[in-house]
Amino acid sequence: KDLEAQVNSKVTFNVLPIQVKTDFVRVTNSTVMTYITLQLEKNDLQFKQSEGVAKAMVNIYARITSMSRRVVNVWEHPVVIEAPAELLEQASKGRALYQNAVPLAPGNYRLNVVAKDVVGGNMNNYELAIHVPRYDDEQLGMSSMILADQIEKVPTRNIGSGMFVIGTSKVRPRVTDTFTRDEKLGLYLSLYNFEPDEATQKPDAQIQYEVVRTDDNSKVFEFSEEVSAIQGASANQVTIEKLLPLKSLEPGKYTIRMKVTDRKRNQTLTPTATFTVT
Repeated sequence: KDLEAQVNSKVTFNVLPIQVKTDFVRVTNSTVMTYITLQLEKNDLQFKQSEGVAKAMVNIYARITSMSRRVVNVWEHPVVIEAPAELLEQASKGRALYQNAVPLAPGNYRLNVVAKDVVGGNMNNYELAIHVPRYDDEQLGMSSMILADQIEKVPTRNIGSGMFVIGTSKVRPRVTDTFTRDEKLGLYLSLYNFEPDEATQKPDAQIQYEVVRTDDNSKVFEFSEEVSAIQGASANQVTIEKLLPLKSLEPGKYTIRMKVTDRKRNQTLTPTATFTVT
């Protein structure tokens, strides 16, 4: 109840830093799955030691409202981090992630998140505008372009359920879009509404990829592929899942660009995203 009261208040104090990212994946033209990912830095949290165990806990209360302030969705969830007391120093490094998936109709919404460090008492009241995209059967469309630090297939029993799961894959977004050179950059994107080829019923389309340095636009990587050759490709939906090794990239800021061309409809999409290598 104390967190619910904070959602209605504009007063902030003892701020607990959090970062929030939203991604959108079409379910139907009238329903879009909205993935809301929260990130906390573990060194911002306070741990309590008891019986040889160090434990930190953050209570999260979130509310989505329409632009007219009508409540659309509410949820609450505790994020718990535990480790043996002797490993506290190691346990307090890195990131803590939490994600919730909410089906929404296309349109504009307001997200309020209140997060409270149960041990330390620090909290934050975070507000974010959500613009859920609208899809048209006659137009080539796409999901959010998600940069992830993990993309892997999930067991059959976990398909479509669980944190970070989109369809048949676990896609853990990198909220900060910052990677180290010893990591791989994951790219996840769904494409919708291709015009099928009459003979094969497959999309007659091509995807071009390139990665450039943001500061001087110099090209460091390029690749193209036929959409029909992608596993599971259909005119209704094509899912792109790529892992790009970063070992050869110098530290700096980069832009990944895609050009998706539906030859039948003569329609093009040009999704882009930026990321930083450290």
